[in-house]
Amino acid sequence: MQQRDDDIYASAPLRRLLDAQTCALKPALQRCFGTHALLLGAPCDDVPPALPMFGCWTSLHLASGGYRGDLRAAADEPLPFVDDAFELVLLRHALEVAPLPASLLDEAIRVLAPGGVLALTGVHPLSGWSPWFYWHVRGKLPALRMPWRLRHQLEQAGLAIEQAQRVGSAAPGLKTMWRALAGVFGGGYVLVARKRRRLATPLRLKPAPVRVPANGRLSPGTRRSSAL
Repeated sequence: MQQRDDDIYASAPLRRLLDAQTCALKPALQRCFGTHALLLGAPCDDVPPALPMFGCWTSLHLASGGYRGDLRAAADEPLPFVDDAFELVLLRHALEVAPLPASLLDEAIRVLAPGGVLALTGVHPLSGWSPWFYWHVRGKLPALRMPWRLRHQLEQAGLAIEQAQRVGSAAPGLKTMWRALAGVFGGGYVLVARKRRRLATPLRLKPAPVRVPANGRLSPGTRRSSAL
């Protein structure tokens, strides 16, 4: 009988799904640029994608109700970053293990800079992966999120959806799958959204000419002889 894994994200099926999601996200992420990026994932050994346009990555993973990695913090508290800190935020299955998934998504939006990109990945709850997933994590925290709900929350927050698709095999035991079927029955999903830039307020008003009606008379300080 198959045994449950202590770390489901270290299992071979989810490793394959993670690879498929990385390939699906690669074109969108390669178009991103900036100086600071945040990776927040469920796998404890997760590493940032190779993106030459980003020089500084902050990598965190969720474990035992807290953030671990480049810093340590409680997972039920706000992210320890200032507003608009990152041009790219990548949540890799993080919402599945977060104590407060909705709050974490709000925090990810808060620390995302205007014009920046937020990328989400996860296991699709309406797929052949769902029974396998819940059997492995029975009695533990993870819960699957509906992509359309996440998309609605992002749009309500003012983000523009740039990519939304299903990827991967239809079930954990399938190693390969036709690309057309993966788009309909894939066990994972990817979402890419961009935070709209704030409208700029002009600091100076553009001067406009003012038409002064002529009254046919000279000004008080003007000599009549100089006007002739």
